[in-house]
Amino acid sequence: MAVSVREVAATAGVSVGTVSNVLNRPDKVADGTVRRVHDAIEQLGFVRNDAARQLRAGRSRSIGLIVLDAGNPFFADVARGAAARADEDRLSVLLGNSDEDPVREDGYLDLFREQRVNGVLITPASDDAEKLRRMQAAGTPVVLVDHEIPGSGYCSVSVDDVEGGYLAVRHLLEIGRRRIVFVGGPSALAQVAHRLAGARRAVGEVADATLEVIEMPALTVLNGRAAGEQIVVRPAGARPDALFAANDLLAVGLLQAVTMDGTLRVPEDLALIGYDDIDFAEAAVVPLSSIRQPARLIGHTAVDLLLRSIDDPDGEYDRNVRFRPELVVRRSTSG
Repeated sequence: MAVSVREVAATAGVSVGTVSNVLNRPDKVADGTVRRVHDAIEQLGFVRNDAARQLRAGRSRSIGLIVLDAGNPFFADVARGAAARADEDRLSVLLGNSDEDPVREDGYLDLFREQRVNGVLITPASDDAEKLRRMQAAGTPVVLVDHEIPGSGYCSVSVDDVEGGYLAVRHLLEIGRRRIVFVGGPSALAQVAHRLAGARRAVGEVADATLEVIEMPALTVLNGRAAGEQIVVRPAGARPDALFAANDLLAVGLLQAVTMDGTLRVPEDLALIGYDDIDFAEAAVVPLSSIRQPARLIGHTAVDLLLRSIDDPDGEYDRNVRFRPELVVRRSTSG
């Protein structure tokens, strides 16, 4: 059973108020009394209930982070960056995984509101997020992560995904590929839609290039493998000569499927490029070219922007930070 403040006070021979002062304002208590209280705390094994104290004050020492897929190393790195910045201000990060499901997302927003978090970082499953608007209107700041909704009033930290899609497909075109397939996830995800828009822009600049779209239900290795199996069974003349995957998990699955039986070779028969530049991309059996996003910097910057908006809601600072993506060429497109 947890030791109470009253028990500490009784053991130290002081009042409950004195114990509270020792814990929160020790400069107001005589040194000898401070020592007696700390001796009692150590003797009894007392642990203060910071959560209850913070809730009584109106806010916890935490912020909420909701990502689309906690199993994706990209979002794991975003969370690491966010946690590192939060640690600097002695804040904790509560992580929620929406699995690209708006209903699950709403559930986490309800939970974070109950926990009275200082603010919310979120990669939303869609742009239609009524609870986000209500949360911000109620005084809880919101920062969009790896996403931007122009004109929404939300702070955001994102990457130019249209430019990223353009870089990926322009690279495929520059190495001579013309029959390109884009393998993406749900088109409702803005990141997927923007990467596809960039791909279309690049293809539109080359007269004899074509772009086919294969939409999968989620951005996972298994869905990448399923898409690859569709391509492998096509007649040789109907196959593409290049694949652009909307993220690296899809790219890993595609690589597994198209090389499994030895019929197709990467990059000789199929050039393949992904997106995010997760560690798995470089470590794949055929190292994958990819579009790099600064995942940890995104998380770090999002927390920094959130804390600025808490401390100075009307201050002069950039509320919509956008990073530029970077092309990383490996053997999957340069064999």
